[in-house]
Amino acid sequence: MTFYQGAELAEVYDEALDEGFGLIASNIAEPNIMMGLMKGAERADSDLLIQMSNGACTFAGNGDAIDGLQAMGNYIELIADQYDIGVFLNMDHQTDPDIIQRQIDLDIPSSIMIDASHESFEQNVEQSRRVVEMTESTDSEILVEAELGKIKGVEDEIVSEEAFYTDPEQAVEFVDRTGCDLLAISVGTQHGVAKGRNLEIRPDLAGDIRTALRDHGLDTPLVLHGASGLQPDQLQKMLQNGICKVNKDTRYQYEYTRTAYDLYRDNDEAIVPSESTDDDRETFFNNVEWSPNKDYFDPRVVGRDIRERIADVYEDLANVAGSAGRSQLD
Repeated sequence: MTFYQGAELAEVYDEALDEGFGLIASNIAEPNIMMGLMKGAERADSDLLIQMSNGACTFAGNGDAIDGLQAMGNYIELIADQYDIGVFLNMDHQTDPDIIQRQIDLDIPSSIMIDASHESFEQNVEQSRRVVEMTESTDSEILVEAELGKIKGVEDEIVSEEAFYTDPEQAVEFVDRTGCDLLAISVGTQHGVAKGRNLEIRPDLAGDIRTALRDHGLDTPLVLHGASGLQPDQLQKMLQNGICKVNKDTRYQYEYTRTAYDLYRDNDEAIVPSESTDDDRETFFNNVEWSPNKDYFDPRVVGRDIRERIADVYEDLANVAGSAGRSQLD
């Protein structure tokens, strides 16, 4: 059994803070990326933190977020048993208290991220504290991540046109009043497609926030959202300043689609008839000489390529983040 809850995840974060490495938190919405991540994490000997947003759960559940969580939770648990690493599940960018309560009652997630960063400071404190209290009122061992500051871009229907950097002293007050286990901060990254060279990244601010928290006796792991466009040197500077959870989503989405596109583009003649041949799909090409080649259009073919590519990407990211060779729970 390698699908763990919050107590074991807290051990990984403690080690990350002590040793100065980060855990790549990888978003999924379906099984191929999940399986590729597990393969890559085992290669790297890195514990794996999978993430699902409410939108991803809704997609996986055919319109029902809780059905999607249960289906993917079972899937993760069964496949995780095949690997000798610790596997965790974080619920990313949650906003609905009723959905959060149902997630807690199911006892599936290792952690839950409450995103009230678009609200006022007081409302953010109130909503984040409420989620902490919800987890404390049950026997579930679930960590709570909250966010202070605004990150530009769109993430699971949460839109911010501007970025607002996190204030160190406000971060201290926020963590003290909410009791959150992790704090996501705004230091210049951006949700969605972004290029690291165009971002005003502030690793120094992450360091100031880390120092302010520690000076007040709060040894709180910091989280970096919107990291898909960062280059290795930019990411490592963040890790040197208290960041120990790094979110990745857009990169995997692109790799998924690009891998499928490359396969189909390179073998288009096996999938699509030439312009001089009738595209007779209704009779499955019974009335023409040409036939499609199942060696390329079988979804399992591209699925295997996607899993392999995601595994390669995750292995590289784990090495950059420093979690490679550090699995605490194998």
